[in-house]
Amino acid sequence: MTAAVDTAHDGGLILQAAPAPVALRLLIGGKWVAGDGATLTSVNPARPEEVVAEGTQAVAADVVRAMSAARAAQREWGRAPIHERGAVLARAAAALEARADQYGLELAREEGKTLAEGRGEVLRAAQILRYYAGEGDRTAGEHFASPRRGERILVTRKPLGVVGIVTPFNFPIAIPAWKIAPALVYGNAVVWKPASTVPLLAMRFAEALVEGGLPAGVLNLVIGPGALGTDLVRHPDLDGLSFTGSTGVGRMLAGEAASRGVPFQGEMGGKNAAIVLADADLDLAAEQVLFGAFRSTGQKCTATSRLIVAEEVADEFLAKLSERLDAWRVGDPSDPGTHMGPLVTPSAAAGVRDAVAAAEADGAGVAYRGQAPSGEAYVPPTVLEVPEAGASTNIVWREELFGPVLAVRRAASTDEAFALAEDSEFGLTAALFTRDIATALDAVDTLDVGILHVNSESAGADPHVPFGGAKKSGYGPKEQGAAAKEFFTHTTTVYLRG
Repeated sequence: MTAAVDTAHDGGLILQAAPAPVALRLLIGGKWVAGDGATLTSVNPARPEEVVAEGTQAVAADVVRAMSAARAAQREWGRAPIHERGAVLARAAAALEARADQYGLELAREEGKTLAEGRGEVLRAAQILRYYAGEGDRTAGEHFASPRRGERILVTRKPLGVVGIVTPFNFPIAIPAWKIAPALVYGNAVVWKPASTVPLLAMRFAEALVEGGLPAGVLNLVIGPGALGTDLVRHPDLDGLSFTGSTGVGRMLAGEAASRGVPFQGEMGGKNAAIVLADADLDLAAEQVLFGAFRSTGQKCTATSRLIVAEEVADEFLAKLSERLDAWRVGDPSDPGTHMGPLVTPSAAAGVRDAVAAAEADGAGVAYRGQAPSGEAYVPPTVLEVPEAGASTNIVWREELFGPVLAVRRAASTDEAFALAEDSEFGLTAALFTRDIATALDAVDTLDVGILHVNSESAGADPHVPFGGAKKSGYGPKEQGAAAKEFFTHTTTVYLRG
């Protein structure tokens, strides 16, 4: 068994023996244990014969044990000074930074991101931990004047208690970080169910927190099938659930949570548009649209999956985009020269290929189709121009494919471009390319999205500002920054007299 780990001077790959599979374990009550369920095998999507990690899955009884451990640990953790809780996160961040190269390669082998993206994601997780590690130095509550003499009104914040975290495959360490870091620093105990396609990076993140000194039971990791999410949301000890994933699963879990009065935070689908107007810097726009649409193989909720381009510059812009895509190398993600790797599984790739075929059958024309290796998990970068007739039902214009496919429509005016961008039930993010500040300000008022980028790609979010979508892209309080406090804590208003 071989793995590409570097490039030779002549451009060929240096091959060496792949590491032995890592043994997967659950974390329950401070102990690393095997699951009681079926065997779980994590394979490299670029080389499916290569096993990255293997172990046994959690079952419903493991969720029960994890919830019990979290409940037992939460009170003492919640009463610890926030600076102590933050210090654990800081030490975990240092552990991730020290192993960024190793974990970045493991991420590339397990999920299919490029080596640079994998390492960058590990460092982003460390950055998020460090941001929340400093929460003790920020505002902890509010003081209000009272209309009564001799009284003060204080608003304090307390942890929810035991929270469930359900995370997707596409950012297997960064998304867990931006949920679990605030959950922990605000004093909650956590039961975490990651996507079973990326179990190794989940275990690595949990290991870093344990190394940072997290007390037993405060974080519990249960790796297994999607049904564990339902077991989690139905558990009577659950005080809140934070979810990122598909719209269908998110709505189901939100309904379960609502039926029991459990707070729910959901980050769900996106069908994000990039708008390129006639006055835009077309070279900049082409670069940024490429990054937004095809980095991470299009497998991110903030990916650019729709392009609206002004009619008068459409041909020129598509030519510039195609020229850049000609130099976009698709291949083994562990090769430093690769720009785009495979999708996470062959079945995910098959679904994207089927959607492209359906779109073409419904009238979409191929503006660009790149090259990709022959492996089952690979899909080439694809740009499809969708005609006005039938566009509203064409799958590449309407549905989130989670792959390297960009749907294009032309607009005769700025108003039409904005209307086309709004032609979606989702409202996560959008990108606008223009040199006109008045147009940019109009977009702020017109486009109903949670995140708007002006002259930069639709993907990307900083840890100190709110993240989340409008319309049907999000449910409940936003994530990251100070917004996370709105979900992971509740207020107590104190009327205080001496």
